[in-house]
Amino acid sequence: MTQLKSTPKTKKKRAPRVFGPEKATALFSALAADRPDPRTELDFVNPYTLVVAVALSAQATDVGVNKATAKLFALADTPEKMLALGEAGVAEHIKTIGLWRNKAKNVIALSQMLLDEFGGDVPQTREELVRLPGVGRKTANVVLNEAFGHHTIAVDTHIFRVSNRTGLAPGKTPDEVEAGLERATPAEFKKGAHHWLILHGRYVCKARKPECWHCAISDLCRFKPKTSDPSAVSSLGPKA
Repeated sequence: MTQLKSTPKTKKKRAPRVFGPEKATALFSALAADRPDPRTELDFVNPYTLVVAVALSAQATDVGVNKATAKLFALADTPEKMLALGEAGVAEHIKTIGLWRNKAKNVIALSQMLLDEFGGDVPQTREELVRLPGVGRKTANVVLNEAFGHHTIAVDTHIFRVSNRTGLAPGKTPDEVEAGLERATPAEFKKGAHHWLILHGRYVCKARKPECWHCAISDLCRFKPKTSDPSAVSSLGPKA
């Protein structure tokens, strides 16, 4: 009798381990105490200008975008006004931002789509937002969170770094980190989670040298070794 060979079982890929509820609550409580009212640092006046600002912020700093949009939004804060300004007019205002030519085209194209398909209003679903030219998942999540109060988390380079470095929600890709943060973040902190993490990464948990000596979550973070306070250390070692 011929014996059938058993088919080897494929191992199911396990999701990366994230913080448990108690530790995650402690982490976000500490970040909330450090920054009670976190908000985006991009300047905007309505959901439409927020979409434009976030789209322009790709590979650019918030400070640089704000400088460029101050005069732009004073002239064009609706899709109709932006189209009247035209691609050349938009380009003239955003020349200081990286990839400004392509971004000017996207701003005009997304403004036209908003008028043609959404009556000039910014849609409130991720699926609709990502259809807009120049708008990806990250941009859509920022808009949904900041403009409409949805509990979305947009994973940028800062949040990706903080999530992996601390061990809060490790992952090899932004999508993995986003999924991990969705699992790890307690419900009461999901509205502000995106802002707490991005601001912490921007000003404390920096890429090259995290400032662990004044970090609100240093005791919960898995990153080792912690960096020391430069004012307390010399080339000869710790100061007395």
